[in-house]
Amino acid sequence: MSFSFWEHDSWFSNIDFTIVGSGITGLTCALQLKTRYPEAKVVILERGLLPNGASTKNAGFAAFGSLSEILDNLQHHSEEEMVELVRKRVQGLDLLKRTLNSDGIDLQVNGGYELFTAAEEDLFEACVSKMAKINSLLNPIFGEDVFSITNNKFGFAKVDNSLIYNKFEGQLDTGKMMSALLQKVQAAGVKILNSVTVNGFAEVDDSVEVETEHFSFYTGNLLIATNGFASQLGIPEVKPARAQVLITAPIPNLHLKGTFHLEKGFYYFRNINDRILLGGGRNLNLKGEETTEMALTALVQQRLESLLKNVILPDTPYKIERRWSGIMGMGEQKKPVIKKVSKHVYCGVRLGGMGIAIGSLVGKELADLIE
Repeated sequence: MSFSFWEHDSWFSNIDFTIVGSGITGLTCALQLKTRYPEAKVVILERGLLPNGASTKNAGFAAFGSLSEILDNLQHHSEEEMVELVRKRVQGLDLLKRTLNSDGIDLQVNGGYELFTAAEEDLFEACVSKMAKINSLLNPIFGEDVFSITNNKFGFAKVDNSLIYNKFEGQLDTGKMMSALLQKVQAAGVKILNSVTVNGFAEVDDSVEVETEHFSFYTGNLLIATNGFASQLGIPEVKPARAQVLITAPIPNLHLKGTFHLEKGFYYFRNINDRILLGGGRNLNLKGEETTEMALTALVQQRLESLLKNVILPDTPYKIERRWSGIMGMGEQKKPVIKKVSKHVYCGVRLGGMGIAIGSLVGKELADLIE
């Protein structure tokens, strides 16, 4: 591909910072760079027509982890690491709210609930026995208890009548969030190039040569914020993790409100405009869902439909209107990877399925690596 003088001069010459990925992390990174270096030329490369990983495909949970997820994290992290992880997720949500108007992204704090099936009686008892300890550990962050027990007032079937409630959990409109963030970044003078896939890069003297599928160019610094696709650019600490989602058509008189978790957070659902949005099922085939292919599988979709019919809406007719998938970035630990890869290359990835919560903070900390 050859560029005119105007194209090269305006878009591809004298680039100070190139960011790979226009999700929450990449866009926040760009805003932070423009705040620190107002005159800098910042370009974002995005493989999709829209942000193509999880930022426009997630469930819109403003969450920091259910109780069973936090207990599961303690199998791989110390108590101090777990608390710091929750703290960073809360800080990330606060940064997102400061960056964007809460009303403009339809942020609602309706609370979060964790459901337990009959087969999870031991897990429920373990959560109840550890609840006071976890509340004590998180008290310095929230100033009061986070988790408590409430009853099943929603008419869910085939689950324990007791639910674990989190008063601090919220939800937002993912489309409005990303639209507002994109507008803010473009208003700051950042150039975003869509449908551009980065195949590789190489440091050359005091710059980085970036190779895309159609052209190559030079940039002063390269910042990788592709999360689920980061392993394709040589970041081994993160692996792709596909999440599959479905949403119903509007349901008359739907009284369900809040965010809901099942099976250690592997399933999650919420209300949105009188609809039920339901996602998850990666645990049915963890290795198979370790992919960057945007596709749906019968195994996962049938399980989601079964949960919808038999647990969530047992006596309510509904119609499934849309299905999709997104790619998250996971690893052996949940702590994000924010590091200097080489002299002029940096990365901020591995959001651990908590991109809405922690993505803004990772983007800021990624930009702050630049000295």
